[in-house]
Order: sequence, then C-alpha cells, then structure tokens
Amino acid sequence: MSGSIVRALKCRECGQEYPIEPIHVCEFCFGPLEVAYDYDKLKGKFTRALIESRPQTMWRYKELLPIDGEPTVGAQNGFTPLVRARNLEKALGVKELYIKNDSVCYPTLSFKDRVVSVALSKAVEFGFKTVACASTGNLAGSVAANAAAAGLESYVFIPHDLEQGKVLGAGIFGTKIIGIRGKYDDVNRLCSEVAGKYGWGFVNVNVRPFYAEGSKSLGYEIMEQLGWKVPKHVVVPMASGSLCTKIDKSIKEFIKLGLVEENGTAVYGAQATGCSPISKSVKEGTDLIHPVIADTIAKSLAIGNPADGFYANRVIRESGGWSEDVSDQEVIAAMKLLAETEGIFAETAGGVTLGCAQKMIESGRLPRDESIVLCITGNGLKTQEAVINEINKPRIIDASLKEFDVLAEADKAKLAS
Repeated sequence: MSGSIVRALKCRECGQEYPIEPIHVCEFCFGPLEVAYDYDKLKGKFTRALIESRPQTMWRYKELLPIDGEPTVGAQNGFTPLVRARNLEKALGVKELYIKNDSVCYPTLSFKDRVVSVALSKAVEFGFKTVACASTGNLAGSVAANAAAAGLESYVFIPHDLEQGKVLGAGIFGTKIIGIRGKYDDVNRLCSEVAGKYGWGFVNVNVRPFYAEGSKSLGYEIMEQLGWKVPKHVVVPMASGSLCTKIDKSIKEFIKLGLVEENGTAVYGAQATGCSPISKSVKEGTDLIHPVIADTIAKSLAIGNPADGFYANRVIRESGGWSEDVSDQEVIAAMKLLAETEGIFAETAGGVTLGCAQKMIESGRLPRDESIVLCITGNGLKTQEAVINEINKPRIIDASLKEFDVLAEADKAKLAS
C-alpha cells in the first residue's frame, strides 16, 4: 500500500478548499490552510500489522503525511525513544510517567527534523531549488542539514542574538545564515516578504500546511510505543502552538482509523513566563491571544505572536487540559532535574515542559495516578549557556592517588552528614 490520501488544502476558518499548491492563506477570509484527507480510503487497509512491518522511521505512517509516494528528504528521520521515567516518577510523586525523547531525533537532535522532512520532500515535489525558513534555532539547523543532504540551496533567517550552539548547528551545513536585528516575529514578517518576492520554498510560510503535518508523527509514535494505546495526559511545549494541535490531530486520526481506542486524552501546553501568550489566554478563560515581546532563556519557544495560538488554546480547553508557564530559574531547575533523574539533557524548551508539568502536578491540574507523557523536543547541547554556571566545576588535582584520597574522603563525609 502506498500513496497519500490528501484531498485538498482547507481553510481552518471558513472551510474553503484549495488544490495542493504552495499556498498557506485563504484568499477569502485570510484564515490559515491545513491539509485535509480522505480517511475512508484507508479504513481497513492502514493496519497495525502494516505499520509494524515497515522500517522504524516516521515514514511508517506515510499515508497520513502529505507527500506523493516515498519521501525524498529525511527518509531515516523520526521514531525516537519513549522512555518510562521511573526515577522522575518518584521525584514528582506520580504513578506513570513517560518521556517522548526527541532530543535525539535524527539528524539534528530536535523534533523539527520531522516537520522539515515533510516540508522539503514536498518542496522537491513542487520543484523548488532553494528552500528557507524563519527560525528560533532548531528549525534553522534542520533545514540546513536536510537541505544539504538533498542537494538544495538554503537560507535560514534567525534573530541575531540566538544561542551560539544553534548558529553553529546551522552554519556547519553550509547554509546562508541571515541574522535579523529584532525578535522572531520581526524575522517572520521579513520572511513572508522574501517568500513573495523570490519565490523560494519557505517551510514555515508558503509550505507551512505541509510542514506542520510532520508533527503528527510524534503523536503516532507515542501511541504505537505505548502498545497501541492513547495517552491519558500529554504535556507539550508551545512556541507557535502548532505541535499541540498536531498531536491532538494525530490522536483523532488513529481513533478514526480504528488503530487505537478513545481514552479522553487531555492536552497540556507549556510556556516560559517571559513569552506566554497562549498560557495566559488559557488561564484567563479567553480565546484571545495578546501578542507579547518575548524575554526568556527558552529562545526556541520565544514567539510573541503565535500563529497557531488560537487553535492550541482551543485544543487545550476542549480536551480538558490546562496550560502553565515557568520562570527562567524554574526552567534551569527542571533541566537539571531531568538530567539528574533520567540522564536526558534537554534544551531549555525541555525545562519548560517538565517545569510546567511539575507545577500542574502540584496544583492538581495533572492527576498523580494517571499516565502522563512529556514531550521533550530538543537537545541540551544546543543551549549550554543556560546551565553553564549551574553545574559542578571540575576539581583539579595532580595525578596523585594521595590527592584523590583527600577528595574521596571529603565526599564520603559529606554524604554521611
């Protein structure tokens, strides 16, 4: 069985449908477009056995991803570990906790490799020779790496003050990096203009409807790795809010196709306090998203005017979830907690996810006796600046057993006290 079941692009506001082209905005109401599928064509054919017979990549679910035939970019991407976090369970006082660990996603250590695989495969189908993106960091690295592997020319547009790990993580692949004096929202506005003038394939502008669908693969994998079960509670970091909506969509698709049973999944959103427009709207009980000027160490989540904020808000509220935000200091503490309990070094966004989950557990918003999945979306090696002054520094001695004995005895005494 092969081939996508994509029917059209459909406006999320007025329902107007469009052919499969590199467009992203409805010409009638200016609402965002998303991919619509004909699920009836898959019923009874897209089975657990078929999926399990395929290689362990995100493309084992290819019929639900919007490309024609086989992927031409990122064929090895996805299928990251789902880890039962037993040490963290004890630390948080919960019964059942899992970590979906996209900090080891191939090839650039973030979940953006999923969306870029889809976006660039579609860009190749559309005939684009140059691809580009507006990015808070992870997307830049993924576009650069996957474009290089596919033989495409690439440009990445980033805020000028991005973490050096992420600048290096894009530049090493030979991409053309454009640093913009301003916040991500300024970068995004410029990219919309560049896309219109130069006709390039911008993964999160004119190719955005296809790009966003790649996030669903994270949800598909969680359900399969749980033994074809739907998680009861899922905590998701939010920048644009898109990942929230696509995990929700992935669950609904698997239920519709009879691959899993409904479990009343609640979706929870996590943001940094210094950039929390979606979280604020959920807490205030409104669907209005008021743009903010981002000010947080969690730069990968620093989108002050989130494109999918309204839709993420709706998913959270309709699913019975909640949203929380954490300070920069709480982000750092959560990064350390995750590393020290589970041996997972997450970037600042991971600290946001765990920190918010911790808050929601303590407040009773997240029940302690039901299964919880935390989505960790990027690797801590990319945001070393956040914790460089928070770790134990090396203790320097000569190559002398006697000198080491002194240290060992001091450590032993400290443990005993």
